[in-house]
Amino acid sequence: MSEPSALSLIPPAVVLILAIFLRRPILALILGAVAGLLLLSPSEALSNFSEISLKVMQDETIGWLILVCGSFGALIALLVRTGGALAFGRAALTLAKGRRSSLLMTFALGVVIFVDDYLNALTVGETMKRVTDRFKISREMLAYVVDSTAAPICVLVPLSTWAVFFGGLLENNDIAAAGQGINVYIQAIPYMLYAWFAVILVLLVAAGVVPAIGPMRKVEVLARHGSAGAMHVGELSPGHNYSMKSLEEEFEGADKEGGKLYNFLVPLLMLIGFTVYFDIDVWMGMLATLSITVPFYLLQRLMPLAEMLDQMVDGFKTMLPAIGIVIAAFIFKEVCDQLMLPQYVVESLKPYMSAQMLPAMVFLAMAVLAFATGSSWGIFAVTIPIVMPLAYALQADIPLTIGALLSASAFGSQACFYSDSTVLAAQGSGCNLISHAITQLPYTLIAAGLAFVGFVLIA
Repeated sequence: MSEPSALSLIPPAVVLILAIFLRRPILALILGAVAGLLLLSPSEALSNFSEISLKVMQDETIGWLILVCGSFGALIALLVRTGGALAFGRAALTLAKGRRSSLLMTFALGVVIFVDDYLNALTVGETMKRVTDRFKISREMLAYVVDSTAAPICVLVPLSTWAVFFGGLLENNDIAAAGQGINVYIQAIPYMLYAWFAVILVLLVAAGVVPAIGPMRKVEVLARHGSAGAMHVGELSPGHNYSMKSLEEEFEGADKEGGKLYNFLVPLLMLIGFTVYFDIDVWMGMLATLSITVPFYLLQRLMPLAEMLDQMVDGFKTMLPAIGIVIAAFIFKEVCDQLMLPQYVVESLKPYMSAQMLPAMVFLAMAVLAFATGSSWGIFAVTIPIVMPLAYALQADIPLTIGALLSASAFGSQACFYSDSTVLAAQGSGCNLISHAITQLPYTLIAAGLAFVGFVLIA
């Protein structure tokens, strides 16, 4: 395809429709990618799929994600098996006296773990789900709170992986001088309206000021009236059942009586501390944490080394569905790039872009792209060379435009059904991915609508 066209919208539409109706995100993404490849060249679709999938698997980001997510699953397995996770649940219940306080505790924990959205999404959900279960809060509500304090919080903090990545992009594209990328990023933080609205909205929901709406209300009713062991078994729509492991199944074999709180807190605090120490490198933080946690548990004789390794392998396996979805999303994003979807969306909205409307239209265009492709960082990297020269030519407010771009990235990361942050928030919270995406969508759209109006008014 030599020129951008409306045909590039077909694959995202295929993915969204199939994901909702089939409730199998990997299959939906693969079929969407195949649809795009057939549009590009029917005779070479198979060879192109082979080439793109190999390219994705050789991508450093995918390798990093497999290692980080898999090792996090291994660490979680150790925390559960030693009884540390159960001990934390018992301790947290002394502070969380009801639904509201447990959700506010989840929100506070999400704000504290601001260094990386992956680390946030996996840690907070895994830490709090046993507490919220006690008060019959749906896993979907937990996943929404977790997801809303992942990317939206990380994007607002200049000491996160988001700030490091986007600050580097600003320097590489000559928008900021060498070494000044973070400073330019900080100037845009007040204008990252989606992130601000998303954080405020989830706080109001957690505090009970804003009620559960739409699909979220339905799953909350199911959770409240369900039995303790089966309260996460329900239906969002006829014929689409989903189930969760009960607490008894999850803790089968765990040390229920002798579990110590420090065996849960020490590894998590080390993970956060080492991640910050190694310049916000989650993989280095994870390696350092595991290298100390394993001997730490061995010295306590919590389990033999062979059993510990078996538990770690089983934990790694639990992350494979999440890893598979992200890999499929990367393949799909590559197909969308070849179809020139970003260029088509930007070109379509260019006639409506003036100096006053540019930030709002940039947010709208990039939000659509990030939602359609599931790529928040990748879309930013592709479109910043297109959008920023236009902003300079129109003499638009540069920090406001950067804020609009980053707002769109945060929206895509949270709202897209198959973005990495959404996948990991659902995984960490023990929630069905599509159920999580559908139930939180009304809230993300409200925050996005407020952000769009905000960009229009500010400009």
